[in-house]
Amino acid sequence: MKSLVLIILLFTTQIAFCQYDGKGADEASRFRPGSGWFYTGLRPAKSERPRKYDRLIFDILYNDWTGDLKPFQVKPTSIGFGTSLMFDLPLTKGNTISLGWGVNYNRTHIQHNNTFFTDLNNKSTKYSPSPVEMNSSLNYNQFAIPIEIRFRNESWKHFKVHIGGKIGYITNLNEKNVLKDETGKTKIKDYHFPDENNLQYSAHVRFGLRNFALFGEYNFAPLFSNSLSTQINVLRLGLSISLF
Repeated sequence: MKSLVLIILLFTTQIAFCQYDGKGADEASRFRPGSGWFYTGLRPAKSERPRKYDRLIFDILYNDWTGDLKPFQVKPTSIGFGTSLMFDLPLTKGNTISLGWGVNYNRTHIQHNNTFFTDLNNKSTKYSPSPVEMNSSLNYNQFAIPIEIRFRNESWKHFKVHIGGKIGYITNLNEKNVLKDETGKTKIKDYHFPDENNLQYSAHVRFGLRNFALFGEYNFAPLFSNSLSTQINVLRLGLSISLF
């Protein structure tokens, strides 16, 4: 996680002025390919071709949940991350409206004070209402296909709004418990959730200026499929950084 944050910070020092609208004689470097500039591939872009944006996006996320559990009750260290590799299809001449789609990966990490227990007879999962003397976290990976409609001003200093959704599949759902005693720390991971709901679908919004945006996402599919289980819907809030 520390390495990822360091890489993102290094890139952001190079991208403050990396996205151009291709207009004006003072933008002599607008056709340079490569990271940190408007990327056009192996050949320069045609002058009349609309510029494309937000094709490689990193998200730094605060992870939370809603449903049967109240939001904003988990620990503030519930930090995850995501990345999206997107196509940007202009729908207007100046690319003020475009369609984005691609692939996405998310790492969800939710730290809390209680624990989950499973009922193997009913194949259900319950969240314990009583605090426990250990550090607990709920974790999983998600691979998804996002699609979004994008609105922006016709300028490299553009204000942007992205509205979309994605459908994905979660893997490695686990609860990690860390017990502390006089002998040190003991880490226990539990992967056995009998009603894990692998198929997830969500809606998200992103709005900001140029390479930076605020991000919010809500998962409509509960994390556990059994109606007897504690119903949990994952909520994500954070910051998006577009490299090109």
